[in-house]
Amino acid sequence: MYTFQEQLESIRDGKGFIAALDQSGGSTPKALLGYGIDENQYKDETEMYQLIHDMRTRVITNENFTNDKILGVILFEKTMKGLIGEQPVPSYLLDKHIVPFLKVDKGLEDLEHGVKLMKPIPNLESRLLEAKKLGVFGTKMRSVIYENDTTGISDIVKQQFAFGLDILACGLIPILEPEVDIHAKSKTEIEAVLKKNILKELDNLPKDAMIILKLTLPTVSNFYQDLVNHSKVVRVFALSGGYDIETANTLLAKNKGVIASFSRALLNDLKIQQSEEEFSSALNSAISSIYEASIT
Repeated sequence: MYTFQEQLESIRDGKGFIAALDQSGGSTPKALLGYGIDENQYKDETEMYQLIHDMRTRVITNENFTNDKILGVILFEKTMKGLIGEQPVPSYLLDKHIVPFLKVDKGLEDLEHGVKLMKPIPNLESRLLEAKKLGVFGTKMRSVIYENDTTGISDIVKQQFAFGLDILACGLIPILEPEVDIHAKSKTEIEAVLKKNILKELDNLPKDAMIILKLTLPTVSNFYQDLVNHSKVVRVFALSGGYDIETANTLLAKNKGVIASFSRALLNDLKIQQSEEEFSSALNSAISSIYEASIT
C-alpha cells in the first residue's frame, strides 16, 4: 500500500515531475485535436469524453510512464471516476506508486480587475470526500492573472487560499494555481505582487497546514526561491503556460527546486495515428526531457 505519508514524501522530496492530464469541458476538444481527433470524429459529449479517457489510458499504461520520473498525475473528475481495465484510475496509479490529484475548479469568471477568478465550486466537500475514498492525495484549482492590478491579484490569491483551507479540512493537500498569463505586458511586475501576496497568505495559514503551489515560470530565474524554501509549501510546481516544450524546459532548468507540472508540453507530440512504438518513443522523449529539466 502506498501510504499518505509516503506520497507526501515523494511529492516533497522526489526526483521527477507531475503529469497534468486534467483537460476538461471546453479544453477537451482542443486536447483531442492536438492528439489528431477532430470534432467530426465524435457525435456527442459522451463519445468525446470516452476518446479523451482512451488517450489518457494510453499514456498512463505506457511502459515509459513510471514513478522513477513521474511523481504524480492531475486527473479530471471523469478520469478519476473511470477505469483502466477493471481498476479505478487512482488505484491504478497508486499501484505504480504515482500520486493522484484531482482538478476541482469549475472554470473561470469573466475578466475583472485584470484577473479571472474561479467560478463557485458546488458540492466541493462531497466531491473531496469521494476523491479521498478513491485514494486521491490532493487537488488542483486554477485562476489566471492578465494585468498588474493589485486588487485583482490580491483577490485571486485570497480565493485560492480560502478554497485551500476547505480542501485541507477534508484531509487532502491543495495545489494552488494562480497562473500568470505568459503574454502579460507587465509579467515581471505581476510576479512580484503575486509573490508578496502569497507570502502574506502563507503566514496566515494554521501552523501545521501544508500547500503546493503551481506557478507560471517566472521571468527572473529563481524568483520563487523563498516559496520553494517555505516551511508550509510542500513543493512548487511550474506550469508550461503555452510555452513549447523546449522553451518550458529551458526556463524550468533555471529555477532550482521547482519541478514541472506540464500538460500541453508533455502531450504535444502524441498522436492517435502513431503505432505503439512511435507513441512510446514520443512519450519517452517528452518524459525524459521534462524530467531532466525538473532535476537540474
